[in-house]
Amino acid sequence: MNGVEPQLLILLAPIVLVELGLAFWALYDLTRPGRQVRGDSRLMWGLIVLLVSLIGPILYFVVGRQEGGGEPESPAAWPTADGPTPADTAVLSAPATPANSSVTWSPVASAPIVAAPTGPAAIVCRGLSKHYPGGIVALDRLDLDVPTGSVFGLLGPNGAGKTTTLRLLVGLARPTGGSATVAGIPLGQDGLTSRIGFLDQDPRYYGWSSGRELVELVGRLHGMDGTGLRARVHEVLVLVGLADAADRRIATYSGGMRQRLGIAQALVNRPPVLILDEPVSSLDPEGRRDLLALIGRLRDHATVLFSTHVLADVERVCDRVAILDRGHLVVVGPLQALLDRYALPIYRIDPEPDQVEAVGRLVDVLRATDWTTDVALELGRLRITVSDPVRASRELLPAIVAAGVAVAGVERARPSLEDVFLQLTGTAGSAGAA
Repeated sequence: MNGVEPQLLILLAPIVLVELGLAFWALYDLTRPGRQVRGDSRLMWGLIVLLVSLIGPILYFVVGRQEGGGEPESPAAWPTADGPTPADTAVLSAPATPANSSVTWSPVASAPIVAAPTGPAAIVCRGLSKHYPGGIVALDRLDLDVPTGSVFGLLGPNGAGKTTTLRLLVGLARPTGGSATVAGIPLGQDGLTSRIGFLDQDPRYYGWSSGRELVELVGRLHGMDGTGLRARVHEVLVLVGLADAADRRIATYSGGMRQRLGIAQALVNRPPVLILDEPVSSLDPEGRRDLLALIGRLRDHATVLFSTHVLADVERVCDRVAILDRGHLVVVGPLQALLDRYALPIYRIDPEPDQVEAVGRLVDVLRATDWTTDVALELGRLRITVSDPVRASRELLPAIVAAGVAVAGVERARPSLEDVFLQLTGTAGSAGAA
């Protein structure tokens, strides 16, 4: 129960009344007309009031330890702003799948979800939701498992719920429904922050401080000190490539150095889970390359969950990916499995110059076929997305010849994560930093 236990209220109410009565009587006795107040009277009344005042806290401590000394409530017991907790909600049944299928279905997703691994998970979300006043749904019943030791990419367009998810997991926001555990500790319980390393999307540092001083400060906040702290600070600064610049003022650091410093401070307490919000969004290509290489190496030190709006970055370092759209989980699974399942082949055709009429005929023919899903002409190059690769491989070249188009080259391109993203979200642009 929240608040004062009934047993304590029954015991404390009379004591509080007695204290108030004695206080008023002492005030009356000491100030009544004709009363000659002596020092011993003041001392007597002071001792009486003090002794009676101590009875309440003593009883509260003794009885409270016996009656209400349990563990803090779990997030599942938190009151919600939008209805019952997940424990009160009926489980939705999923459609049957073939016995040999590796695909399961989510009741809140519009696309199949690749089956999660059966091993231990560093992060587990069940029905995790976040609603804001005015009917704004930032996250709706997220079910997500992040395997231990993985580098997990979180994608989605603007407003998809990526940053909301990360803020819930690190305790910077409170869910309105559902539950989650990070490194085995439920949200809202003591000890969670010591198990997480976090880098915000736009970290701010004291420019007058050195990199070493900042990381040492974070270590002290985690209860570290002495030679152990100094050794760990040096270790993480070497890991992120800042050992030579450790004693420089942070104001002199480049953008990439600041992001690497952010990872160093997130790692100083040896957290099993590292959560990074848009860690490479503000970096130039060289800085992005170096930081992605560092993130790839971090799987030997912690489970990494990070969001990004650069889809090629996810392909470079992640082994698993989840795509969010308008607060819902669309799909989740191993990166290569998603590419194999959802990224259909793309053909690129480079026509010879000065064939506007012939190329136009070819575009009209291809758009009329039932084996293409998109035909785009961009800067003189044709980009053709197909739904039936077998028919495309047989019929595309004859269609080019029939239209009378002379070509400089025809290429069957490997699908990218961006193609998967655009197919599943129906977004006409790349993922955003939501």
